Amino acid sequence: MTAPLDTTTLLPETGADTGPETHPADAARPALADETAPAELPPRKRRPKRDIDGWVLLDKPVGMTSTQAVGAVKWLFSAKKAGHAGTLDPLASGCLPIALGEATKTVPFVMEGRKVYRFTVRWGVETDTDDSEGKAVAQSEVRPAREAILAILDAFRGEIEQVPPAYSALKINGERAYDLARDGVQVELAARTVVIHSLDLVEMPDADHAVFETECGKGTYVRSLARDMGRRLGTHGHISALRRTRVGTFPEEELVPLATLRAWSEERDDAAPMHVLRPVSIGLDTLPCLRVSPADATRLAHGQPIILRGRDAPILEGPVAITAGGRLIALGEAEAGEIYPKRIFHAGK
Repeated sequence: MTAPLDTTTLLPETGADTGPETHPADAARPALADETAPAELPPRKRRPKRDIDGWVLLDKPVGMTSTQAVGAVKWLFSAKKAGHAGTLDPLASGCLPIALGEATKTVPFVMEGRKVYRFTVRWGVETDTDDSEGKAVAQSEVRPAREAILAILDAFRGEIEQVPPAYSALKINGERAYDLARDGVQVELAARTVVIHSLDLVEMPDADHAVFETECGKGTYVRSLARDMGRRLGTHGHISALRRTRVGTFPEEELVPLATLRAWSEERDDAAPMHVLRPVSIGLDTLPCLRVSPADATRLAHGQPIILRGRDAPILEGPVAITAGGRLIALGEAEAGEIYPKRIFHAGK
């Protein structure tokens, strides 16, 4: 959250831009045997559920679905409630923020943050899933030179039109596109406008592969980006490796591998590794923060709006995080000098 505003002392506004929306990375693809590999699932041991509130910044391993990762973390912490902020394919590794308890109320705001990916494109082969887990549907002997790759990158920066992969979670007449594709139905998805904030060639380890880094907006499919770059270069391409290095304000260097969480839990005789739990409020770092009096906090907690009074009252519009006594108490919507409560935080994290 940004520096708080105080309705009791009428501090000036310190709101921050929440930034463009970003897409949860490439969720849907054909089911694989290793998605349910017993080695990747938490042990079948009963634990009493607890009220655990906060964020776990997980470094998801390759070969595990996002749902399995959430289940593993939820089990390790014996949490009653858990969710994640942006799906990662089993093929992908990296930043998977997992919300526990009250933190699940802030997931939509984390989803609004920009996401950064590093990915490898395999030239010469296009697959039905646009990644290495699909079947080859087109091949080419052409391998693009560095100069040719650099020459097309501007065409994929900024606002672009992009057709999502057939194997995606988008719905067609109420059914998921990947379900239709698996059943052999020809899937045709309309192009959508997405935003690519940056796209850079990082390295070319050999003629068949190129490594890129991109910061992209909501709705962007990295798999489609690889496919379309291949076609633009007069060849074909698909994702052979994908890692998400950042989600919003959650950087790669703060991620904790699942294996490390499990090891800490085992060392402490099944005690949850609470020292890695981040506060609920970090999911709201991009929102303006408003500090209110105890009386206003009580009104908001009962679902009643408050009025920002006084000549120097802050001018706020849109979502705002609200604190009282140093505790996060609510998410609200500011409109015409009033704050309307939307979500109440009972844990005060």
